[in-house]
Amino acid sequence: MKEITLGTLFDGIGGFPYAALFYGIRPVWASEVLPTAISVTKRHIPEMVHVGDITKLDGRKLPPVDIITFGSPCQGLSISGRRLGLADERSGLFSEAIRIIREMQEVTHGQYPQIAIWENVPYVLKCIRYIMCCKQL
Repeated sequence: MKEITLGTLFDGIGGFPYAALFYGIRPVWASEVLPTAISVTKRHIPEMVHVGDITKLDGRKLPPVDIITFGSPCQGLSISGRRLGLADERSGLFSEAIRIIREMQEVTHGQYPQIAIWENVPYVLKCIRYIMCCKQL
């Protein structure tokens, strides 16, 4: 059976890759900018490569993986914030994850990633519905 691999964006303290290990999924790389968060992940998953800031990555140059997970910043998507949606500079980083996925798909002719998992706050569903509605006009 083929090994399943994972790359993670906005890795934080490595929740996605840590959980993946329990299911035999091998974390390959992670993108995170906070040194304290990276230190936690390095302690628990030392073999995972840290690739740095998502805004400086090229999905065509990352090792292709079966699964990409990401939990982009939620400040603009949270009901406790100003509710700017993806227009919020931090929450707008969501588009960087989509860019990485598309670039990887481009170079692998659609083979990788096979799955993308986005974790965020419940209010994001309202923002996404609004975006989809506006694009249909």
